Order: sequence, then C-alpha cells, then structure tokens
Amino acid sequence: MPDRTLCQPETLFPAVTGSGAELVAATADEIAGWQADGIGVHAFSDDSYPAQLRGIKEAPPLLFTRGRLRANDRAIAVIGSRKASERGLVIARSVAASLVNRGVTVASGLAHGIDTAAHTAALAAGGRTVAVIGTGIRNYYPSANRRLQDHIAEVGLVVSQFRPDAGPTRQSFPMRNAVMSGYAVATLIVEAGETSGARIQARLALGHGWPVILTSHALQSQWAQALANRPGVHVVRCTAELIEAVDGILNRLPLK
Repeated sequence: MPDRTLCQPETLFPAVTGSGAELVAATADEIAGWQADGIGVHAFSDDSYPAQLRGIKEAPPLLFTRGRLRANDRAIAVIGSRKASERGLVIARSVAASLVNRGVTVASGLAHGIDTAAHTAALAAGGRTVAVIGTGIRNYYPSANRRLQDHIAEVGLVVSQFRPDAGPTRQSFPMRNAVMSGYAVATLIVEAGETSGARIQARLALGHGWPVILTSHALQSQWAQALANRPGVHVVRCTAELIEAVDGILNRLPLK
C-alpha cells in the first residue's frame, strides 16, 4: 500500500505517512506515552469529553488535560489584557474571589496580566480554576507562569486542544479563546484593548449563545462600548451587580 499523507503541513498537526496499520499502531503508542506522562486524552466521542464543548462548531476532536476534569463544570471565564492596569488587576482579583464564593469555577487563559490575576486570586480564595492554554500541555507559555500552570494542574485543571509538545502560534490563541468560550457558561471581560484576544472571545461567546459580562472599566475601549447594548451582554459596575448577573446566568442553566 503506498504511503499517504493524512495531515497537511500547514495545519497545527504534523504530516504523517505510512500504511493504515502502521499509523494506528504509532498513534496508539503515542497516546499510551501521553497517558503514562499523566496527560488525559479525551476524544469527542468519549464520555469524558466536556459536554458543554460538544455544542460549539469549534469543538476540537481531541482534548488534552492535566488535573481533574469535571462533567458539566460551572465555569465563568475571567479574561482581559496582558498589559493590565493596576485597576484592572484589582478588579480581576475581586471578581475571581467573588465567583469562588458563589461556587463558580474561574476559567482563564494563563496569560500575563488579567488571566494570571484571576487564576491566582481563585486559588488564594480556595476555589477551582481552569487554565485553557494556547500551546501543548507540556509547554509553558509564558515561561514565567510555569509554577502556576503546574499548581493549577495539581488542584484544578489545565486544558489544551493541541498536541502536547506544540508551541505557540499565531492561530493557536484565537482557537484557544473559542474553546474557553465553549467551556465556560459566560465570559467576563475586565479590560481589553482593540486588538485583544478578549474581544475575539466576546464575539465567540455571543455566537455560542453564552452571555458576556463587561465591567465598567472595560467600557474604556470603543469595541466594548459598541458591544454593551447587544442582547446577552451585561455591564456591571460593582460587586453587587456582578453577583446579580452571575446568579441570573446560573439560574438559567439547565438542570443536570
């Protein structure tokens, strides 16, 4: 049987060649190696695959995890600028702690700035946090968050849709935003500039049918001002308004 290329070089997955039997055996060995390294491998057809991701068109065929994967995790994504202001960092920490106090999982992307503040505040409050990353799960990006990523894997969950050794690419972070939006029941944006990945995730979340929460601090950006009056968008100006919005979102979730 002639060799056949199953994946094109321009994709995020490397090209592989060989007979069907050889490819099946090589793939089984690779999966066994990942699992031996403590990496969970979840196919779209597996019972362990997060139910909330099945409903989005960007659902990855494979999901890689470190940590404890929960069925129907009630998570809200808290995201924003990598180059965050001091005010933004304060808001992110307060928001994350408030969500933990409501029994909500804090999801974020493990980037510098708002993401890091949200993850660390959730952990400090004794809550659960999920890091949805834009590299393979064996990679650490940014490298300064290596210890934080390992800690989240120990007490929460790290999720990636990319092969475990994959590095960061221009495409991988918007793809990560799509998965984070699908995983969370809402996306909360603390602050974000005009070209921020948070802006991409806000659009994706509304397309997935999930609410978007904007802090009044986020309204400094023109894109957030334009989004504020759209259906499914909540603007919160204080902790009380945040809790009211979160409770309303959670109360509308289907019972499991």
